[in-house]
Amino acid sequence: MASYEAKKDELDALGATVIAASVEDRESTIKMAEETGLTMPIAYGVTDKQVAGFDPWYGDDHHGHYHQPMEFLITGGGNVFGAMYATGPIGRMLVDEVIVSITGRERRRLETAN
Repeated sequence: MASYEAKKDELDALGATVIAASVEDRESTIKMAEETGLTMPIAYGVTDKQVAGFDPWYGDDHHGHYHQPMEFLITGGGNVFGAMYATGPIGRMLVDEVIVSITGRERRRLETAN
């Protein structure tokens, strides 16, 4: 998330909003945001039931039961135009890839409108 925070101005210029979510409780989430300097909105206390409709990949191992990260690019109209489901520690959307995706989509949208 730090890379998204570092590119906040570029994302803002594109009209993009980053929203994070965590299974951690409120106090732990606030502490993490303060320690890492995150300023984006962060939902906390996310449960398995709340994310079940997204069909997450779950882990059950020596860390306990948990769901792996999910990332979505959503248009202003509410359509998903990109998604990433991690099945382990690999598989995250890099902020530069997100910026290229949004820029390309907007360019195509404007070309089609003309």
